[in-house]
Order: sequence, then structure tokens, then C-alpha cells
Amino acid sequence: MAKKPRKLKIEALGALLLTLLPACSSEEKLPARAGASASPVLRSGGPPQAGGASGHLRPEGLTIEARFIPPEGFERVLLQANSFSAYLRSLPLKPAGTKVRYFDGREKDPAGVYDAVVDLSLGRQDLQQCADAVIRLRAEYLYARRMYDQIHFNFLRDGRPRAYLDLVGADRSYAAFLRYLNHIFAWANTASLAAELAPVGDVRQMEVGHVFIRPGRPYGHAVIVVDLAVRPGSGQKVFLLAQSYLPAQDIQILKNPDDPALSPWYKTDFEGPLITPEWVFEKTDLRKF
Repeated sequence: MAKKPRKLKIEALGALLLTLLPACSSEEKLPARAGASASPVLRSGGPPQAGGASGHLRPEGLTIEARFIPPEGFERVLLQANSFSAYLRSLPLKPAGTKVRYFDGREKDPAGVYDAVVDLSLGRQDLQQCADAVIRLRAEYLYARRMYDQIHFNFLRDGRPRAYLDLVGADRSYAAFLRYLNHIFAWANTASLAAELAPVGDVRQMEVGHVFIRPGRPYGHAVIVVDLAVRPGSGQKVFLLAQSYLPAQDIQILKNPDDPALSPWYKTDFEGPLITPEWVFEKTDLRKF
């Protein structure tokens, strides 16, 4: 088993700089201060907009499907039963008004960033960051379906997959599953995950479960499409996004800072880059499992 990430020895100025780098994309999980923003583009033009149209939310809903109402004239796309897409749409949510928590227990301000919190455990280590959240959701689906032989993710250092079955042996407990994921989180990142995913090519072909991912050294991020709706007869589509971020934090459903009236939904026919609360992506960043 690979050793745990080592603590880096750095000079005073280097320490200050490293706290600002996104651990989502560096080779090892580096210490980070809560609330630090890794985005080189956003949060530079004043306070974020609140976003979010109340007509798109049912506060009492406890899943993505029950909480978020498609915009007027749109209908949710049909999904195959027991698919990864259907799993994502049915993700459980914490009660409305719940704040995202960092791994150390501190809260993340929701203003301009997220509309809901996914009800999954986080752990007490700074491990489940951006790409890790995508890995977590994919692995949870496969584990729930007992598709154990398909649970494997690459390490960054050698590009080789580490399989769940190889690391846990005969232990199928959920605790062993989470230990496996923590092992993956420590040594995988946006670069290793992007290498495992296939390009979609055309954003109009987006499906639930596709991932916008920008690998980088050191900068990178990933968000996952968790729901999709279409306007019948027009082909127009809108989608919802989920992410974790830096430092490790609960998975959250993102607001749309570029279109508050549509938020939290995003249009697939967006012009220019895709602007999310804490990162900017290009259409070519869309990839799939």
C-alpha cells in the first residue's frame, strides 16, 4: 500500500503560497485554509450575486429530483432505471438551509455558491475535494449495485488503476469501502481522473453523469452533471451541477452565477465559457465515464 502523503517542508513565503494552491489538482493533498478560492478567474469583481430563483426550488424535497423544479416549459429527460444517471438524480439532500461543512467542521457560506447539500458522509481528513467527489459518486453507485469489479481508479504517479477488490479482499463492509476511497483520494486528482474519462465532443450530447473537468498542475477542478431537462420540440436543454472543492467539503448543488433567474439550472447552449461559482470551464472540458 502506498504511504500516506508526506508533509512538505517549506520556507515562510512558500508556505503562504502553498495554502492558496488547489489540492484538487496537486499531486499530493496539501494543507489548505478554509474558504480559500483556487479559481484564477472568479471572485475578483466584488461580492457574488445571490442567484437562485425560488420558483425552481421545493424546500421540502429531500432528493435532487424532489427539491429542484425544471424551468417553465422544460421536462426532465427520461433515464434508464438503475443507471448511474438515475442514481445521481435521486441523490439524497440534507434539509433546506443546511450549510456545507468543511472536513474540520467549519461552515461554508452558501451565498452565490450552492443551493443544497448532498447527504453523504465527508470524513475528518482533507481528502474528498473536487475530483474526489466525482470518484465518490461513481464508486457509491457501483458499490450499491454490487458491481465491485468495476470500482477502480487511477493513481496520478503511475497512471495505473487501484481496484477495490484488490485492496479490501473479502471485506464488503461499507467501512472497508470508505477506507478504499480515502486511499484513492490521497493519490488521485483532476489529472488522473481526466485521463480515465473520454471526451464527449459536443456539449449538446450531454447526459447526466458527464463531468466538466479541467486538469492542471497546480490548478484544476471538476463538477458533475446531476440532472438534465429538455424543452420538448426544441432540443433546448438545462442541467444541474454538483461539486466538492478546496479544502475537503460536503458535495453541493451549485448556483448559476451567470444567470440568476435560471439558477440553479444551466443552459447547454451557453456562449463562451461555462461560468460556475468557483471555476470556469470550456465546452471541450466535458468528459464521460
